[in-house]
Order: sequence, then C-alpha cells, then structure tokens
Amino acid sequence: MLKFLIICPMVFLAGFVDAIAGGGGLISLPAYLFAGLPVHNAIATNKLSSAMGTTVTTIKFAKNGYIKLRQIITCVIAAMIGSAIGARISLTVDDYLFKIIMLVLLPFIAFYVLRKKTFIDRAPYSETKTILLSTAIAFVLGVYDGFYGPGTGTFLILLLTAVAHMELTRANGTAKSINLATNYASLAVYLISGKVIVLTGLIAGVFNIAGNYLGARLFESKGAKFVKPIMLIVIAIYIVKLITEIF
Repeated sequence: MLKFLIICPMVFLAGFVDAIAGGGGLISLPAYLFAGLPVHNAIATNKLSSAMGTTVTTIKFAKNGYIKLRQIITCVIAAMIGSAIGARISLTVDDYLFKIIMLVLLPFIAFYVLRKKTFIDRAPYSETKTILLSTAIAFVLGVYDGFYGPGTGTFLILLLTAVAHMELTRANGTAKSINLATNYASLAVYLISGKVIVLTGLIAGVFNIAGNYLGARLFESKGAKFVKPIMLIVIAIYIVKLITEIF
C-alpha cells in the first residue's frame, strides 16, 4: 500500500505534465525508484504506465486534428531507427560527457523558452519540407532517447515548433505519436525479458491516464500559456537530475 501511495500520485502528476509539455518521465521514474523498485524493474514498469497514458493523449489529440498521419509515419519510423542506434551507442560510450554537455545546454534552452515569441505561429513550410525536417528531428531525438532519454518529449515540441515551423498543437500531437511508438517498442522488449511488474504498472497506468486526460484538456483550452511554465519546471527538474548524477 505504501508503494502505491508513493507511485500513483506522482505518476498522475507525470501524466498531467507530459500531456502539456512532455518530460513526464522525469517525475514518474524517480517515483518508482523511491518506492523501492530495482532500477531495471522501475524503468520497465514506468514504460507500461507511461504507454497507457500517452495512448489516451495521442488518441485525444488525433480526434482534435492535431496529428497528420502522413507527417507522423516517417517520424515514427525515423525515431525508432534512431532509438535503436542510440541504444547501441550507449553500450559503448560513457554518458558522463554527454551529461556535461546537456548541463551546459539546458540553461540556454530555458532562456529560449522564456522568450515571448517562443511559441508564436511561424510561416508554415510546404508539407514536403515539414515532413523532411520533422523526420530529421525525430531521428536525432530518437538517438538521444535510445542513448539517454529524459526530456525527449519536451525537446521534440521545442524543435518541431522552432525548426519545422509546426504550430504548437500539431507539434505536441506529433511528439506524442513519436513517444508512443518508442514507448511501445521498448515496452515489448521489457515484457519479453520479464522486467515489467505488471500489476503495479497497470494500477499506476490508470492514474497516468487520468493525468494525461486532464493535462490534454488544459492544453486544448490554454495552449502556450501553460506550456511555458510547465516546460521550465521540467527543465529545472532535469538540471537537478543531471547535477545529482554528475556530482
């Protein structure tokens, strides 16, 4: 019971944050670890609950027209290929240097988010150019996700709006589609390896669904007004996480 009292509220909050600005894993994974789950079981079980919540948000965003099937197909494929490459790289490269690089970059990312014009609608590119740019972004962040991972959803939204000139709603929908695909791919591996604590993941998943649903509703009504502060909170959590891991 104590385990669920720790995990479920935090997983609910993670789902709420993830639906609005990405980065929910920075909240949910530490909750599993704090509740006493071994590292591999925590990562695997977190994938189950996260996949459940992200499924709900992705469906809701698709119904609202935030997801273009033609655009996300190549993104999903590129992200999964990139994730596989990143996972292989992580087996041969020490991630310490990478964490240092991220710690230097994150304050600049936070500064960019603080700008007044971060999420203004830019002149859209042609559909072909948008697909090419978003596919490239999905591949690069797929590599990052496979190699290290925290904050992938947040970085996807930022790059899809800034580089691919997607409007915020479509960027969030595309990011959720990519995250959902990579979540299911990694979840399948963890289920086969027997690392998922299924009952814990399913119960926590219900709370993650509730958080995702409420977060998606808030995103629909408030948009960038709530994306910025929540994104900054995610970045701050990530900075603290990196500092504790490095030092």
